[in-house]
Amino acid sequence: MRVALLGPLRAAEDDGTPIDIGGARLRMLLARLALDAGRAVPADTLVDGLWGAEPPSDAANALQSLVSRLRKALPVAVESGPGGYRLALAADDVDAERFERLAADGRRELAAGRDARAAELLTEALALWQGDALADVLDAPFAVAPARRLAELRAEAAEDRFDALIRLGEHAGVLADLTTAADADPLRERLAGLRMRALCAAGRQPEALAVYAGLRRTLADQLGVDPSAELQEIHVAALRGELAPPSPVADRLPTRLTTFVGRDDELKLLAELLGGARLVTLTGPGGAGKTRLATEAASRHPAHQRGRVWFAALAGVRDSDDVGGALLGALEVRDIRTETEVHRRQADPVEQAVEVLGGAEALLVLDNCEHIVDAAARLADELLHRAPRLRILATSREPLAITGEALCPLGPLPVPAERAAPAEAAELDSTRLFLDRAAAVRPDFVLDESTVDQVGEICRRLDGMPLALELAAARLRSMTVAQIAGRLGDRFRLLTSGSRTALPRQRTLRAVVEWSWDLLTESELVLARRLAVFAGGAELESIEVVCADELLPAADVPYVLGSLVEKSIVDTVAGAGGEPRYRMLETLRAYATERLAESGEYDRMRRAVASYYAELAQRLEPTLRTAEQLRAIGQYEAESANMVAALRGAIEMSDVDNAVALLDGMFWYLTVLGQGSRVGGLIREALTFGDRLPPAVAAAYRALLYLMDEIPVRSDREGILELVDDCVRSEAVNRYPGLAVALPMLAFLGGDREVAVREVRRAEQHTDPWTRAGGHWVESFLLEDLGDVEGADRARDLAHAGFAAIGDRWGLAMTLSFKANAFSQDGDSVKAIEFFQEGLALSMELRSHEDTVQHWWRLAVERARTGDFEGAWRDQEAAERYGEGITNLQHRAILMFGRLELLLRTGDLAGARALLDRVKALGGDDWFPGGIGDEFVHAFEARILLAQGRAEEAEGHLAIAIRATNRRGDMPDMAGAVELLAMVRARQGRYETAARVIAASAVVRGRLDRGSPEVGELIAELREALPDYDEIYERARQVSKKDVVAWLLDEVGNG
Repeated sequence: MRVALLGPLRAAEDDGTPIDIGGARLRMLLARLALDAGRAVPADTLVDGLWGAEPPSDAANALQSLVSRLRKALPVAVESGPGGYRLALAADDVDAERFERLAADGRRELAAGRDARAAELLTEALALWQGDALADVLDAPFAVAPARRLAELRAEAAEDRFDALIRLGEHAGVLADLTTAADADPLRERLAGLRMRALCAAGRQPEALAVYAGLRRTLADQLGVDPSAELQEIHVAALRGELAPPSPVADRLPTRLTTFVGRDDELKLLAELLGGARLVTLTGPGGAGKTRLATEAASRHPAHQRGRVWFAALAGVRDSDDVGGALLGALEVRDIRTETEVHRRQADPVEQAVEVLGGAEALLVLDNCEHIVDAAARLADELLHRAPRLRILATSREPLAITGEALCPLGPLPVPAERAAPAEAAELDSTRLFLDRAAAVRPDFVLDESTVDQVGEICRRLDGMPLALELAAARLRSMTVAQIAGRLGDRFRLLTSGSRTALPRQRTLRAVVEWSWDLLTESELVLARRLAVFAGGAELESIEVVCADELLPAADVPYVLGSLVEKSIVDTVAGAGGEPRYRMLETLRAYATERLAESGEYDRMRRAVASYYAELAQRLEPTLRTAEQLRAIGQYEAESANMVAALRGAIEMSDVDNAVALLDGMFWYLTVLGQGSRVGGLIREALTFGDRLPPAVAAAYRALLYLMDEIPVRSDREGILELVDDCVRSEAVNRYPGLAVALPMLAFLGGDREVAVREVRRAEQHTDPWTRAGGHWVESFLLEDLGDVEGADRARDLAHAGFAAIGDRWGLAMTLSFKANAFSQDGDSVKAIEFFQEGLALSMELRSHEDTVQHWWRLAVERARTGDFEGAWRDQEAAERYGEGITNLQHRAILMFGRLELLLRTGDLAGARALLDRVKALGGDDWFPGGIGDEFVHAFEARILLAQGRAEEAEGHLAIAIRATNRRGDMPDMAGAVELLAMVRARQGRYETAARVIAASAVVRGRLDRGSPEVGELIAELREALPDYDEIYERARQVSKKDVVAWLLDEVGNG
């Protein structure tokens, strides 16, 4: 969300959709919180700021009511805590905060003499203003002081901008604005001084002197004072002609034909480095934009305004001996010696260069040094020694490696996350660059919901590398953005549309990479191509094991790898344990893969990497069910991309042993992280091996895939039992601990209690303590289905104790969730909340995003059931923020169901209806298996209709939900729908039937939901309407579950 205070108050979602805030007081509250975005504002301060000397009698409740209404209006949280209320926004999401930062940065740049950058920042800052600050909330007691302060900062920023533009020689362009500003504030002396400077620069000295005379009279008449010393100095300088128009300075930098996009941090760093070091080398891979950035940085250097910047392009130099000549050509030094002098002594290029570069401060750009790096280093070293006021900015794919060199590594531009909103993606430099270059060839191209995913994919897959993005944008002349994104697998053929006037090595993506490749030694070439098998980078030990052989001895690997880092072929990032991880950008890896295939080593290296990671996965896998699981998860996270790539490679090569070892080793890790769909896809690929899979492996994979893909129903009983029996016969049940949970659940949901109990007993008698705990966990489901809630609670306690004894956080979190649910239904909300919080903390430790979201929204619903709506919204919104990156449709829908719960419980029926319509739009084959999502939708439809007094319409939705849950044998979900049916019967005046139905819900679930306020209200209503309610309830409660279900189906019509 973004909030605008510089003008009338405005709020908008990240995609630009306006947010309707509501009434005046609510707008005042948002404005006050936004002034301190991200910081807590005490409640007393808010009361004083909103009501001043006349607060309402119950100010605390009035404020809380306002906050509650604001929470409903906003897509971000308004958090409460000991320090007060906090608007959960980053400072830069509020235009006033962003303005202050930009204005302060601009002033610093101005003070440092970097006028062009200062003008850019200050222009951006002032463009944020859309009127007077806080224009429509100025009636609020708090508003006057910050509005006045912001207005003063605006005036100062405008003056700084005028100053920067006058220094840049743009006096003519600012004179009109300066005159308008001075007329609006005639006593502002700095404005008068700036106007005088601009007039003098324009050759209008008499008018400048008239400005001074006029201001002096005004100051004397109105204030009785003389002009300030600073203004008097400007007056004297004007009289002496010292403010005459500046002579034009030579711009020897390459012509900039396109706009410069992004790299603000790098420009700032370069300015700082050039302020302290005399040699700064901008390093990075080909296509990173080193030349363009160096040119931009040089144009903003103070020496540029004095004509003391030179640019030496070395890309075309082929021989080291020609470097000096290339420099003299850039300095425009001509050999004007006589023939006698030429023969007498050879001219020294460095001496000639020093004659030009010596004296006043100067900046020399040495561009593209990598192919003649030794000669460039010697030249730079000698120049710096002989020209004390010279600074050098070099660009190279490797450092010059001389004393005093400061490095500025240049990496990719930031890229959008998957599923980023258009407004969010548009702020990132990679997207901005692509859009800027796209506009040149397709002016009608826009970033919106229809294009943002493809643009994001292009930016990510091209590593955010500027040249590659420009080449991709150029393709829009003849292709759609979707076609470009779809052809990135063949990127070297696709990206060939560079400028005809560019150097040959900059016209195509392949040429850029080949230029770097051609500079490598033989051993570097060997290691570089072999590194292609590491999809996710690797640590040194892994690279040594996989890549070393007689051609590249292991002892040489660290040194060769270091050289590849120096040459910007390989990058380093910090690993989890502090060890560096070495990785290639995707484009370089794609090229290396081609070279690896050409070398004949491709399959051998893929087998080597598969074997290495198969062994690692097998070693880590058992620790996932122990107290060591967090350490193991950390290793899996670091190597996940490598393991998946190795697995796919093994499948492609029909390497059954390594494929099975890898998938077996990764299965439980991905399960703990809640990545069921990813696991299912990998299992499907492995099952293509058919009979080559060992029987136990095939049986386990088929059973697990069924459980992931389907919701078992009783009509599938025969097939389900065959899957279970195959796992038992093949001994898969002993090979895969996860089957201790999967098989009894499969049999139970398929309708065969006897087989389910058999598999539970097998698990509970196992020698492995984790398997025993898993068996108790499943037993709790079987006992609850029988209505034995006490036995189910005991089984859960045994599971909890078992998982706790071995330190398995995943098992504990799952068990705590079900224990919390039981406490909730028993009416013990304090215990329920405590257990949900414990489960949430454990899931967060495991980095299980989807399980974390599940715990968080259940916690929110439990708070709502107690009436703590403020806490409920806080947790719901926290869950939504945490789950922003989740792409799984089920979990996105679950978050929406959580919000629906709160909207219904707080009486916002319009909001609930709108959100439910959005949920229904998500529906499809891949959102919930077995129609579960549709059941949820029908239940919510019924709740909304009930709240609207439309009980008859609600019944039709409940009939669908009850029949569907019965087919699945899902008694807890069925019980929830039955409770709603009881409410329908009560609304229809059929109180006795309603009493029987509410009793039926207890039979179906095994317990009455005593924690539900709606059930509590219904029972109170029925007791008032039926003197013999308790007798009716108890009689109905004694009926068997089988008969109760049959009666319920008859009650709603068997359909």
